[in-house]
Amino acid sequence: MHTRTLGQRLEVSAIGFGAMGMSMSYGPNPGDRDDMIGVIRYAVEQGVTFIDTAEVYGPYDNEELVGEAIAPVRDHVVVATKFGFNIVDGAMRGVNSRPEQIRRVAEGSLRRLGVDTLDLFYQHRVDPAVPIEDVAGTVGELVAEGKVRHFGLSEAGAGTIRRAHGVHPVTAVQSEYSLWTRDPEPEVLPVCAELGIGFVPFSPLGKGFLTGTVAADATFGAGEIRARVPRFQAENLEANQAIVDQVRALAATHAATPGQIALAWLLAQHPFIVPIPGTRRRERLEENAAATTVRLSADDIADLDALLTRTAVAGNRYDEAGMAAVGL
Repeated sequence: MHTRTLGQRLEVSAIGFGAMGMSMSYGPNPGDRDDMIGVIRYAVEQGVTFIDTAEVYGPYDNEELVGEAIAPVRDHVVVATKFGFNIVDGAMRGVNSRPEQIRRVAEGSLRRLGVDTLDLFYQHRVDPAVPIEDVAGTVGELVAEGKVRHFGLSEAGAGTIRRAHGVHPVTAVQSEYSLWTRDPEPEVLPVCAELGIGFVPFSPLGKGFLTGTVAADATFGAGEIRARVPRFQAENLEANQAIVDQVRALAATHAATPGQIALAWLLAQHPFIVPIPGTRRRERLEENAAATTVRLSADDIADLDALLTRTAVAGNRYDEAGMAAVGL
């Protein structure tokens, strides 16, 4: 696995690992905690050195899981976590990025992860009630105190990124980005390129859709995030199969999987992009890691770039409330 650099000096594996699904959002949580710890450690064995978590995943459980998993390999991994949601009685209740809250979350994350320093500390969602300059300044103080190494933003708009970077360097911006979610392209990716900020796509496989394993008649339980995502509703899911069909056809010409094509396309967009696909399975982890060996031609990339001009995506990537919280 080769490496890439986020910001000016945070070196990570070209493919990271999103741990959220081990604790929430994708159906019943795995019953065998030791197995999930084994998957994370296996990821490190495969050369994955960048692991993503957050206090709100669970909440709290995911950080504890990741902390236990990385304990024997701490010196070989970069761990990203996040602040910014208000958690009340185990549930998200809006956002909260007040300086005192950021500090509380940092202390809790340090404890749950069992580390001395948080490698990358993202604001999970922009808090309209707190100036981003105050957020960046508070994280800058945590950096000066040695509790945080790097500052990041998640799902922020270009103007917010620029303002935050003017107070304290932003190392990485995390947002949803994939072959069927192209929102960052007009404004966010250009500002990252201009300012030397890394970009970390979450859901790079379209919440599993781009792997080609989600059937047109798939249904999702009440605890599944996809049950609330408009583009996974029955009428939209069937319409969106045309997108993955095109990816599957290209994959066949490369002796690759559709998921590997989707990840290879992301890696080809910019050298500062590091996708973080998540999984609970070792074989899927191997598949994702091997995407770095897939070589797309200029014609392949151009064809994939034009995918959404040929086949529009049916349905938004979040429900109405979720869409209102991004791009601020």
